[in-house]
Amino acid sequence: MKRDIPRALTERLARGSSIVWQRRSEALATWVRAGRRDDLTGWRAVLGPAARLALLGAAGWLAARIIRARPVLMWALAAGWLIAAWRASRPAPDEDAEDGPEDESEQGPAAADPDALRRLLADLIGDRPGVHLSAVLAHLQEHGQGEGWEVAGLRARLEAQGVPVRRSVKVAGRVAYGVHRDDLPAPSPGEAADRAA
Repeated sequence: MKRDIPRALTERLARGSSIVWQRRSEALATWVRAGRRDDLTGWRAVLGPAARLALLGAAGWLAARIIRARPVLMWALAAGWLIAAWRASRPAPDEDAEDGPEDESEQGPAAADPDALRRLLADLIGDRPGVHLSAVLAHLQEHGQGEGWEVAGLRARLEAQGVPVRRSVKVAGRVAYGVHRDDLPAPSPGEAADRAA
């Protein structure tokens, strides 16, 4: 039994590190992409993302120089990372609760029936090739669902419902995590019959 405790701790830290890395990299990628100007074309449109990418590179170079000068700072960075990983992998307080169903606004698409979820995604996609998860999350939050969620949490909920999420869905010239039109679940026989009637 004692041998399982270190394994559980390392697995939790590994899972949390993966979550922290994904959240940070998605946040930085979103920040870099947000520098693109839609009112410009050609090379001028990408000056913003290029400048932000250069700024990130300079910050990384500066951080490396500071850490080389003061290696003791690595301990603080490692401790901060471990704390963030531990918190990120903390199980939700209601995971083990058996009190019955929660409020539907808290559950969002994870609790939605598959047909309603498929219709929602199809409506958000419209005539485009797909929809970004950030747009789905914004839509849900406008309608009182998914408060406090992040894109990674929405992705996990959609995948739990059997909706494939692609890493790079291109919509309106931007590429991000999203649901592609080709991956939408097929309508259930009941919904297909309702449409035919």
